[in-house]
Amino acid sequence: MLNICGVNLKNPVIAASGTFGFGEEYNEIYDVSKLGAICSKGITLHKKEGNNGTRVFETTGGILNSVGLQNPGVDHFIEVELPKMKKLDTVVIANLGGSTLEEYIEAVEKLNASEVDIVELNISCPNVKSGGMAFGIKSEVAYKTVEAVKKSCRKPLMVKLSPNAEDIVDMACSCCQAGADSISLVNTFKAMAVDIKNKKAVFNNITAGLSGAAIKPIALRMVYEVSRAVKVPVIGMGGICSWQDAVEFIMAGATAVQIGTANFIKPDICLDIINGIEGYMEKENIEDLNEIRGII
Repeated sequence: MLNICGVNLKNPVIAASGTFGFGEEYNEIYDVSKLGAICSKGITLHKKEGNNGTRVFETTGGILNSVGLQNPGVDHFIEVELPKMKKLDTVVIANLGGSTLEEYIEAVEKLNASEVDIVELNISCPNVKSGGMAFGIKSEVAYKTVEAVKKSCRKPLMVKLSPNAEDIVDMACSCCQAGADSISLVNTFKAMAVDIKNKKAVFNNITAGLSGAAIKPIALRMVYEVSRAVKVPVIGMGGICSWQDAVEFIMAGATAVQIGTANFIKPDICLDIINGIEGYMEKENIEDLNEIRGII
């Protein structure tokens, strides 16, 4: 049991946004109530159809994705998906995206009246009023975004950081100063792939987001640096594929971890990681993860 922003989790393993849907399909494979939490698919104020063309492309040590935040919109999420998620008997985190600050605020006001436990603010989204640059690239833009959303948000606010930020530590500190109750990192890295047969980029948008084992060492370093710089809980993610990986992130300072791409490789990997952490604690005579959290 651990506490994040006043919310109790059974364990430190969270299913990451965009890799677990709304949890229902995975519950057919194993009992997802054993998870610490489930982070919903990215939700926006209005329904989005997502990107055209190739959406997922396998690469060495990971995958590239350009899904484009396809989702049914916040109203449908609250009315249809959220009640089903609550029946899964674990903490529900709503991942919230937006293309304008006004969209973020209107959507979070809708979530205020829902049974969502935590809101995870995805600031990797392109800000259409700033030429498409993500809210989470420049610290001053992120500060204003988090500050405005926090004023309207009555749920604990977790802010998900992009590794493409100009300065990840300064970004985290700015978000905390603006009112973030916790920080999660890292989102996907900006990357690309080329189709040499057809002599063009694989993705219609040219670039996509890289996740998976390939990014783990960089994500681990970023979690370590951010954990040392902020006082709020830090949720680590990025290429975690085993319980050993998860323990590394906790030793680097993470309060909890999110598991993403590994769910596509082994759908019940989260259960393996939970059991692995428990077995490690028993073997090493560790009664509480705080004994090793941030030990590096």
